[in-house]
Amino acid sequence: MTPRETAQQSASQLPGAPAAGFAEYLASPEGPRFLNPDAERQPGPDVPIRTVTADGRHGPVAIRIYGEATGTDTPALVWLHGGGFVSGSVDIPESDYLARVLADLGTPVLSVDYRLARDGVSYPIPHDDALAGWFWARENAASLGLDPELLCLGGAGAGGNLAVGAALYLIDAGKPLPAKLLLAYPFLHAELPPPAAGLDEDVMAGLPRHLRFTLEDCIRTAENYVGGPVSMAPSYAMPGYADPAGLPPTALLACEYDDARGSAELFAASLEQAKVPVTYFLAEGGVHGHLNHTAGLPEGQAALDFMAGELRSAGER
Repeated sequence: MTPRETAQQSASQLPGAPAAGFAEYLASPEGPRFLNPDAERQPGPDVPIRTVTADGRHGPVAIRIYGEATGTDTPALVWLHGGGFVSGSVDIPESDYLARVLADLGTPVLSVDYRLARDGVSYPIPHDDALAGWFWARENAASLGLDPELLCLGGAGAGGNLAVGAALYLIDAGKPLPAKLLLAYPFLHAELPPPAAGLDEDVMAGLPRHLRFTLEDCIRTAENYVGGPVSMAPSYAMPGYADPAGLPPTALLACEYDDARGSAELFAASLEQAKVPVTYFLAEGGVHGHLNHTAGLPEGQAALDFMAGELRSAGER
């Protein structure tokens, strides 16, 4: 079944799917079912899980730790979920399922439960929470059996924004950088650049509203996060506009049928121009939120393999 046919089927079989936009779709616990309601999903691996608390500038920040180190040469990942800054959690598939898979392969994941940009919360609070999670991981790596120099940092969607923004801060502050950045369809530009040639506009036009992440969505998401006009956003808040020189090697997962695909492509080109090693993977047939939609399905295995391989390679330098 093509992405367009799958999207049309989801819209017809689940008429209660949110029509207002992608943020509302993400906010629904049933969100992934709107794409493929009949799919039989495999549960994530059963791995050791515990929760710790980091001291953040705005209060405690919970960190869910998946798996255990298998040796001091084991890379680990500090991960930030997506959700447009207003929704999502450490429980959504692109966070929980991904973390279980990676931990089961022997690479621990520390998932940061940052504060969402709701009820008066805006930048820099989620950004500071992301940094609190990163600093806690660095400071406690030895007690976890990890090498702090092999810690990676990453995220999906808005979490990818937070990961890059945190890395830019670390550069400016003269702090140790992640061994690698792992980014899945990151939200890095408030104004969407056009995607590369070859995007099938007919497929895009056939996607229901709740699977689109449009220019209007991006601007609204950015303004809500920044707490005002996009023009006032610092580089840590909209890191796609910043000079990426000095960032660590970066792995980028983009989705074929994603309005925000051009943002990932532009960032990859900026990294290459700045001589930052970058690995790019296009999830064929995927829409924005690919790791959420395909968790536990064969369609998502290639993307998971890419993420796992890139994380593993951080220990092979």
